Amino acid sequence: MPLSISNPSTLHDPVGFGYSHVAKVTAGELVLIAGQYASDGEGQVTTSDFAGQVDEALANLGKALESAGLGYRDVAQLRTFIVDHDSDKLAVIGTAIGRIWGDKPPTQTLLGVAALALPGMRFEIDAIAVRS
Repeated sequence: MPLSISNPSTLHDPVGFGYSHVAKVTAGELVLIAGQYASDGEGQVTTSDFAGQVDEALANLGKALESAGLGYRDVAQLRTFIVDHDSDKLAVIGTAIGRIWGDKPPTQTLLGVAALALPGMRFEIDAIAVRS
């Protein structure tokens, strides 16, 4: 497999927070997925609920991956952008990531931001995936 996810024992266990420390790509083609958010077919934000936005953004990420012939397990890195970040939102994200990736989530960088592209957006996620 061209992608392996690991967490060195010399670092804290990040899985409960929804990420891993290391993603090693040994072969394959990188596929970059643009920021996905809770959007409908017209690009409008579908809900103001943060957890709902996370779930819909992740579902849209899955659709983007599928369009490239990939799945969630092919993701090496995530970047998440959160408006008004706090520990409650971190828990929501960790739970959602856990539902999809279990104990092998991809690497992830979380950024707290003042605003996103559209009014009402509270969460956005992009990805780097690997095609073997």
